[in-house]
Amino acid sequence: MCFAFAGTIRDAFLIKNDLMRSSKTSGLPRKTHVIRFTRNLCVYLFPEVEGCARCSVTMRQLRRELVRVLYPVFHKDKKEAKQLARAYLESVGHIQKILRSDAEFISASDPAASGPDEVIMTYPGFFAIMVYRLAHSMHNLGVPLIPRVMTEHAHSVTGIDIHPGANIGECFCIDHGNGVVIGESTVIGRNVKIYQGVTLGALSVKKEDASRKRHPTVEDHVIIYAGSTILGGQTVVGHHSIVGGNVWLTESLPPHSVIYQETQNTIKQRSSGNKRQDT
Repeated sequence: MCFAFAGTIRDAFLIKNDLMRSSKTSGLPRKTHVIRFTRNLCVYLFPEVEGCARCSVTMRQLRRELVRVLYPVFHKDKKEAKQLARAYLESVGHIQKILRSDAEFISASDPAASGPDEVIMTYPGFFAIMVYRLAHSMHNLGVPLIPRVMTEHAHSVTGIDIHPGANIGECFCIDHGNGVVIGESTVIGRNVKIYQGVTLGALSVKKEDASRKRHPTVEDHVIIYAGSTILGGQTVVGHHSIVGGNVWLTESLPPHSVIYQETQNTIKQRSSGNKRQDT
């Protein structure tokens, strides 16, 4: 059996005390509580994360934990926190199905993967996608701050930075993943694969542009290889395109395009003197 990160009677007692003390707090949730809820929700949806067939995390426990997190954010309105927690947790079954399709797509895309269970248990890209999808659903409900805490937790664990405001379609693959950045207004279609060091970012970082689409659109069936940077809210990578490694792109690509950076590798024979020094 897999044990929950937190739970039982003691946890319920702590939640009650937190709610009673919250009138003296600033309206910010405790970061440790958000992370605990996030981890427990991941394990509830996929016990494979901890290498288990079952997990003792329950929906009742998740609801208590989420109410505790939401309570200070919504001006200590316990009724509103409970209603929002109920609405959010009703959506996680659908998110679970999407995440399962992500895991199967990653497994099918990576010759090194033995199957979806290995992807779920060991791949940092999947963990980052899982937390993003859970945070994105909360972001869409208008919950402030908490979705960012969730995705920044995944960022700190995996090195993959996905803003919860981004819109990402089903069957998404991040391979290796370290250094990936996906900005707030990014739109990504279905069956997209990206590799480590890819940035989907903004051309402008002016504060007055905060409400505009600043990040690119990546259509269905696109592959973006390691180290590439794609910038700008008007930049669209057309469907079935391939972006090679280390490409810098600030203009749109038509569908079925291949773009790559031309480099020249020079091979020279070492001098006989250097060869003697190595022996």
